[in-house]
Amino acid sequence: MGRIRDRLRELLSRRRRASEADVEELRRAFRHRYQEFKLLLGANSRALAVMAEIDRALAGTTPYGMTWVRAQCTRSATHVFQIAKHLDELASGRYGELDERFRDIQGQIEPFLQEVASEHGGDLALRLGAVDKGQADQVGGKMANLGEIHRHLGLAVPAGFAITAAGYRLFMEHSDLASEIDRRIQAADAESLDELVGLSSSIRRLILDAELPPSLKRTLSDQYHLLEEQEGEGITLAVRSSALGEDMAGTSFAGQYRSELNVSGDDLERAYRGVVASKYGLPAMTYRLSRGIRDEDVAMCVGFLRMIDARAGGVLYSRNPVDIRDDSVLINSAWGLSNVVVDGRTPVDHFVVSRAEPLRIASREIADQERKSVCAPDEGLEYVELDGEDRHRPSLDDERILELARVAIRLEEHYGAPQDVEWALGADGSITILQCRPLQQEEVAERGAGGAACGPTLLEGGVTAARGVAAGPVCPVAREVDVLRFPEGGVLVALQALPRWAPALCRAAAVVCEQGTVTCHLANVARELGVPALFGVEGAARELAAEQVITVDADGRSLYEGRIEALLELVHPARNLMEGSPVHAALEGAARLIVPLTLIDPDAAEFRPESCQTLHDITRFCHEKAVQEMFRFGRDHHFPERSSKQLFCEVPMQWWVLNLDDGFQEEVEGKYVRIENISSIPMLALWEGITAVPWEGPPPIDGKGFMSVMFGATANTALSTGVRSRYSDRNYFMISRNFLSLSSRLGAHFSIVETIVSERLAENYISFQFKGGAADLTRRLLRVEFVREILEEYGFLVKVNRDNLIARMEGFDEEHMKGRLRILGYLAIHTRQIDMIMANEALVDRYRAKFHGDIGALLAEGGPPDAAAGLTPR
Repeated sequence: MGRIRDRLRELLSRRRRASEADVEELRRAFRHRYQEFKLLLGANSRALAVMAEIDRALAGTTPYGMTWVRAQCTRSATHVFQIAKHLDELASGRYGELDERFRDIQGQIEPFLQEVASEHGGDLALRLGAVDKGQADQVGGKMANLGEIHRHLGLAVPAGFAITAAGYRLFMEHSDLASEIDRRIQAADAESLDELVGLSSSIRRLILDAELPPSLKRTLSDQYHLLEEQEGEGITLAVRSSALGEDMAGTSFAGQYRSELNVSGDDLERAYRGVVASKYGLPAMTYRLSRGIRDEDVAMCVGFLRMIDARAGGVLYSRNPVDIRDDSVLINSAWGLSNVVVDGRTPVDHFVVSRAEPLRIASREIADQERKSVCAPDEGLEYVELDGEDRHRPSLDDERILELARVAIRLEEHYGAPQDVEWALGADGSITILQCRPLQQEEVAERGAGGAACGPTLLEGGVTAARGVAAGPVCPVAREVDVLRFPEGGVLVALQALPRWAPALCRAAAVVCEQGTVTCHLANVARELGVPALFGVEGAARELAAEQVITVDADGRSLYEGRIEALLELVHPARNLMEGSPVHAALEGAARLIVPLTLIDPDAAEFRPESCQTLHDITRFCHEKAVQEMFRFGRDHHFPERSSKQLFCEVPMQWWVLNLDDGFQEEVEGKYVRIENISSIPMLALWEGITAVPWEGPPPIDGKGFMSVMFGATANTALSTGVRSRYSDRNYFMISRNFLSLSSRLGAHFSIVETIVSERLAENYISFQFKGGAADLTRRLLRVEFVREILEEYGFLVKVNRDNLIARMEGFDEEHMKGRLRILGYLAIHTRQIDMIMANEALVDRYRAKFHGDIGALLAEGGPPDAAAGLTPR
């Protein structure tokens, strides 16, 4: 007997060890899959952000060159390649055709990225008078802008020259400087701030100590002497950064690069090295890393401009930067050089000019200025005290204020967009433009500026996903059939900015969504079609009534009651500064293969790899399939029951839990786990819904309903509660802290809940499947429609195929997703056996009212405080 007992113990021990090994392998597989899923979503966000930048650049309100075009196309392709690679890991190579489509699209993009011939070729320096927007690739956007302003508008800019990208590359290649910088960057840990600080310091020191190539030295000296012949012997210069990509669409390197003022001719080499070294300042390096901009794509061109010993200087905005509908010109001015205004080191005068003809000064605020910045006698700057009279006197007279306003308006008209302009007033009273770049209004605007002149404001806030103003009747969309019925000129209003609404955009006047970002798929489509879009407008889907006529001011981020003609008249297409240039044609051609989204409906037969026509299509396909593959894990991996823990609970069903990663507060010995030890966010939310309201038991049933159930059970024995099966009395949770896969059979219907809930909106997803029942098909179909109606009311996208319902939701914040999981938990319990009464309208109405009441209370309370209670296993 003892031998038999030992044998049994050994057999049980082997089974336990095998079970533990199986579970550990399952956990490793899950962790790997979840990591790939998160990496895919990160690459997806980066890809969409690049596509949004390309969209903005196509508007052509700032100059750009082929280096920038190639960089953006390379970035988008790199991110999409990463997305496809992560999907390949998730799907074990099931979508191999994607690689062929990616390579084919890349092959079509490549011809657009060939070098555009330049008349200046590889010149190390270019005179400012010889450049305009077409030379942005050679001299950077800042210097190209100054040349553009002088050559095409006739406005005064400082005389000068620029050391080009070719000159910068020659410097970087001299003494193998570029290779050493690359080596140091690759050896550093980009995630460690301490290492980045040291890396920044070491690279800047390396550049500051480097010798300029002889040819670059000669070029710098020759250009200075030519400038002396033009402007006078011994002139000093302002040495300014003009990096490729600075002040460009989608980037904002403002203040991150160095400028040196009042530099003597003997000190130009040092100043040049200092500006180049500022490329590796800590703010600039971290910005490039955060935006995925490659170091080699940023050539530091440098401008050398005649130093203006200004009587006054400052900054003007062609429109109000914090009120996008205020077209007043704003001027900030100070005595002396403009650097004190840019740096914010001293109080400044503030003037507001109304642009309605004739121009007039609407307001003025004169500051108490104690000192001013001036050029030092030899080199550099110094501060001098202002005497009593100048200290309180305006730094600009009325004539100069109005002249500056006219300059601002001319610049805005030329570029087709509001401008941020740095200027100087010479000793002779002449105005010189020192810098001009797009004014970043959308980033700082808090709200629209319609006010009383625009009529009642309905809603405010959100983000401008596509610029413009439009009016029309509100047309809510919640189901795909709403898209098919969408009328011409309607304002599409939805809870979420989902790709499935895209087919309606060709008929929509505007789009308003409660959820969505400027980088989402629908935003890209809206910009492509020129449809104003405002996303993130809280309460829009709930508060805007169907057929209500509204005006959507996407620029001002406001919605108004009725048609606001004063706003609609402001709609003027921005002038495309780059249109007609070879560089714009190259970007436009490449963008046609990158940005458009044609693959919209994931349930359509053509939603497959070979249908992808653009990189955006591949992104969309991979995102959709990644979600499916992530949850395939829960369906495809079956675990031994002995490896799971039974849940202590008072619900009269058996619940089993397998911890895939970090779903328990602490490891559990024995066969039971308490709900207090569960740390899975989605499971706790679902459990709140399951336990919130006690089940009343089967509904009262009439003779027809009883016969229907008996017939259904006889016809389909798999649904009979008398048939033993793996799912007949047990319900299985597979969980981690943010993941849940639940397979359950409650009564005679099956349901599956698959979800990820975290702080990252891009991850958040719920899928709910519901099927079966004991009644006849008619009653089962009626129950599915009953459930569908409830789920759609709470924002789920639902598809029904006979008695099989599939609902989904994605992209909402954690609290919203938890609330919807409570609804699913409630429905899973309380829809049991109600298929039997679906032919009785009075009973259906009673249950509908009860469900809505219970769910409303459940969402309002966030779950009852004792929902987690549980004492005994069942």
